[in-house]
Amino acid sequence: MAFGSFDQKNSSSGMVSEINMVPLIDVMLVLLVIFIITAPLLAHSIRIDVPQVSSTPVTEDPKSVDLAIDANGTIFWNEVPLPESDLREMFISQAKEVPQPEIRIRADADTRYEQLAHVMAMAKGTGIKKLGFITSPKAAETSSQTGAGAVSEPAAAPAAGVQTAPAP
Repeated sequence: MAFGSFDQKNSSSGMVSEINMVPLIDVMLVLLVIFIITAPLLAHSIRIDVPQVSSTPVTEDPKSVDLAIDANGTIFWNEVPLPESDLREMFISQAKEVPQPEIRIRADADTRYEQLAHVMAMAKGTGIKKLGFITSPKAAETSSQTGAGAVSEPAAAPAAGVQTAPAP
């Protein structure tokens, strides 16, 4: 093997164009040792019984019951009028179903709170776990205040396409 020197007077051709093989052999020996150690570990395998999955998705429609109460106190079970005396039996029958349906209460704005609280207590007493309310969003009211502490009176609605400016 030839070694180059920085001395110009002893060099015959100038550059040495040999590949140093020692680092390549070292890397090859390290890789060989790694493969010798890991090869027996790859031969041993553990058998695992993985559960099989069916390709059909399970579709379960969530059941719900609409319970409406109007301003007069009339109760509607899925849009069918129902006397209040039969309401407890309906709650009991729905509480026994698996999965239990959701009871969605829709009450008129003028319904007495006392009657609504009575219906909710009856539902809870019979074992109903899922109880919800259906609400309708109120129209957004926009009112601007003219100053600190000043209360503005509601103005008449402007005609279509007419914009109003606040009073000075």
